[in-house]
Amino acid sequence: MIIVSRFVVFWALVLALQAAPLAAQQLVVSDKPEDVSITIYRAPDRGDRPINAGWPQGYALITETRTINLPAGEALVRFEGVSEGLFPESAIITGLPNGVREKNRDARLLSPQGLVDAYLKRAVSITRTDKATGVSRTENVFITAGPDGGVIFESDVGFEALRCTGLPERMTFSEVPTGLSAKPTLSILTTSERPTSAKLTLTYLASGFDWQANYVATVRKSEAGEQTKMDLFAWLTVANGGKQSFDNADMMVIAGEPNREAREDQVRPTGGALQIRCWPMQRTDQVPYRTGYPPPPPPPPPAIAMMDAAGGESIIVTAQRRNGEMLEMAAPVAAVVAEQEDLGDLKLYRVPERVTVNAKGQKQVAMIVQPDVRYDRVYVADARDYSGDSAPLSYILRSRNDEKSGLGVPLPAGKVAVFENSPVGPLLAGEGDLPDRAIDNEVEILVGQSSDVRLSVNELRRTKSKSYQRATISNARDHPVEVEMEIPYEIAGRARGVEKIDGVPTWRLTVPAHDEAELDYSIQLR
Repeated sequence: MIIVSRFVVFWALVLALQAAPLAAQQLVVSDKPEDVSITIYRAPDRGDRPINAGWPQGYALITETRTINLPAGEALVRFEGVSEGLFPESAIITGLPNGVREKNRDARLLSPQGLVDAYLKRAVSITRTDKATGVSRTENVFITAGPDGGVIFESDVGFEALRCTGLPERMTFSEVPTGLSAKPTLSILTTSERPTSAKLTLTYLASGFDWQANYVATVRKSEAGEQTKMDLFAWLTVANGGKQSFDNADMMVIAGEPNREAREDQVRPTGGALQIRCWPMQRTDQVPYRTGYPPPPPPPPPAIAMMDAAGGESIIVTAQRRNGEMLEMAAPVAAVVAEQEDLGDLKLYRVPERVTVNAKGQKQVAMIVQPDVRYDRVYVADARDYSGDSAPLSYILRSRNDEKSGLGVPLPAGKVAVFENSPVGPLLAGEGDLPDRAIDNEVEILVGQSSDVRLSVNELRRTKSKSYQRATISNARDHPVEVEMEIPYEIAGRARGVEKIDGVPTWRLTVPAHDEAELDYSIQLR
């Protein structure tokens, strides 16, 4: 009988496990999604500022569908082409047989800059060509600094800067470093009991996106006594600041402000061209002065292209003067308009057709088409801003967001360009900002100033307790105008025509054509 102690058996098992070869980790690459859906949220606290063109400050929820072939055992799955601003902690992957063991975001991109960064403190080959003889010479060098601001390497003659010798130079790398990818990549570790084909859904949040509404308001021609109207059209403008395009995507945007906790800025993938900087070897008076590019030519006048009856060449019709008559811009007609849906207290706008959201680009889709919107033109002022000589008043277009006024749809915040008709066609009257407006809210668009309607405020006399002032409004236009002047002070006694609007004393009146109106009032001094 042979008796083996438990101690001997234990160490025999340990040695056997150490000697057994580990199962090879197999690589599975998914180079692009089969289907993608992207939902974009506006940049929080951006206010009325424009979209950051370099790197938009909003974010997006991206859902991708990918099919992969999993081998038996452990596999490293690489999802290439994910968004550059991916938040790895938000990534959710469904459809794997045994779930996810580990997630990694690969942020080092295969590029000239990425290669130099990966080969820092390593040897590469430099090939130089003599311009006079055409002979090329290759030597091994050691990269000591780079890639930001230039590349410094050590050769047999000492330290040199890449491409600063005046000779054509190129670097040669022995191999592609492990971990460099041509596209932003999310990698995971997973296992499968047998080979299988899995259809996966990858969902994640990503920064570098934004959207806004851009409105075009065209004032319609109206006769004296008629209700003034305008055509309101809005573009849905979407921005993608990353280097990845989303082809044939189902696109949506969210209006409103979801609660999202602040987080640190996401590290963007490294990569790109080398930024080579060399100090010029000439004297300063020998360095050529390089001027900027000439400005682009002005855009052509508005035109409409039509085919003639015979199907021949296109006929271009531009805006022209017709016996002094006003030329009106036709109401916009959109073939595709984003469809608005309710999402709790938020609003969702879905583009009914699939679109491509290009890298480093913007896309516009019709969002709101509301012709014949009723509005009032109101001239507004704050008495604090006027003293002494008369100055122009600002004017706004005021309406109510209801069906009676021709609206009755949610209006997301955005910029508004207002056009007025003229004998030579529609001309830009001004640009304003429109904050978020729900149904039944009052809508006001600040357009600009009018030199025909002016205001002056002068102090007539003053005592210890009161300041006696006179406001004079003049109207040089051919028709009456509606004016509202705020007096943000405590008025002593009562003033004719002054009422409180939102707690602020306001003088509301109609000034006849080619006439003026005066108001005497006293302010309580403290």
